[in-house]
Amino acid sequence: MSFIKVEENSDFPIHNLPYGIFSTPDNPRHRIGVAIGDQILDLGVIKPLFSGPVLSKHQDVFDQPTLNAFMGLGHEAWKEARTVLQKLLSANETTLQEDVGLRSRAFVHQSLAEMHLPAEIGDYTDFYSSRDHATNVGIMFRGKENALMPNWLHLPVGYHGRASSVVVSGTPLRRPMGQIRPDETKPPVYGSCKLLDIELEMAFFVGPGNKLGEPIPIHKAHEHIFGMVLMNDWSARDIQKWEYVPLGPFLGKSFGTTISPWVVPMEALMPFAQPNSVQDPKPLPYLCHDDPYTFDINLFVSVKGETMKEPSTISKSNFKYMYWTMKQQLAHHTVSGCNVRPGDLLASGTISGPDAESFGSMLELSWKGTKTIDLGDGQTRKFLQDGDEVIMTGYCQGKGYRVGFGQCRGKVLPALQ
Repeated sequence: MSFIKVEENSDFPIHNLPYGIFSTPDNPRHRIGVAIGDQILDLGVIKPLFSGPVLSKHQDVFDQPTLNAFMGLGHEAWKEARTVLQKLLSANETTLQEDVGLRSRAFVHQSLAEMHLPAEIGDYTDFYSSRDHATNVGIMFRGKENALMPNWLHLPVGYHGRASSVVVSGTPLRRPMGQIRPDETKPPVYGSCKLLDIELEMAFFVGPGNKLGEPIPIHKAHEHIFGMVLMNDWSARDIQKWEYVPLGPFLGKSFGTTISPWVVPMEALMPFAQPNSVQDPKPLPYLCHDDPYTFDINLFVSVKGETMKEPSTISKSNFKYMYWTMKQQLAHHTVSGCNVRPGDLLASGTISGPDAESFGSMLELSWKGTKTIDLGDGQTRKFLQDGDEVIMTGYCQGKGYRVGFGQCRGKVLPALQ
């Protein structure tokens, strides 16, 4: 228990303690905080209290405007920080609780804070690791017999995304312009995307990197995975369809990707680890690990049209449906010798489950536009309209508490003509 009041359905109990970057109207400097209940603990204010063997030499990381330096310190530093924070915030610890002056400087109510990107993201990679999603899309475009490409069961398929257009939750995104080919008997035309979609994803931030030419072995991968966020990888399906052969997604994806602001550390998620998906055929040895690294994270997607009073839930999914694990993704990403760096972002790909309500994209929910998605009050969608706001949430459910991620939200603005 914490001396800070935490409601039972709060995303941010003492079991969680996610890291984020915030500012306030009276202090616009970006600084590192930890969420607890409806409060933010400013780590720069309490940095002298990190006096353990690792962090005593690196207290300056808590004065940085991003999490990159802290992420780069590695596994032992993260564990030490978490131990200190859980002790300081516990109900039977007086250091913070009874020092009125320190408390008043160290805590900020979340409603007074503006959240920013947690890290300077040098590189962003998007995987395609949900078998249900890959199968659904394959059936739509290639038929049941060729749903999965020959490589899919042998390696975590991915592509290099655009880091510059990753934005924090709450940032509105403009409907993209580009080349589309609505009539396949005619040449392409220039215009606004007509098939704007969401993709329910999660992503992890890389901690310490690796040297160029030196892969991260799978048994060490967890030491390089700092924590997770929710992600909406917005997709322009009609732009993507015309452009993606032969080199994959480009403008259909690069116009915007939204992430939640709070990075939930892997240590907070480990109690919710589940056995990994059975993989048949067995992957090559560099991709094999037996320890559970799939997580029971309940995920929800809601859409709120401009004239709607309340958002309507369109998808209920779970991260446990992933086929490839984050360890496998990182081991594969670096097996060629590719170097990753602190703050790099690696995303899961669309998370879909086995039944229709767990599909993680409107492409699937509307089955390529052949069905409507009911939002209630007479509102339906096949794809997103201007003014629609998309809200993604997620949490792990413990006994009497939850470890949550906050919100990942964004509103669609009209295209610039």
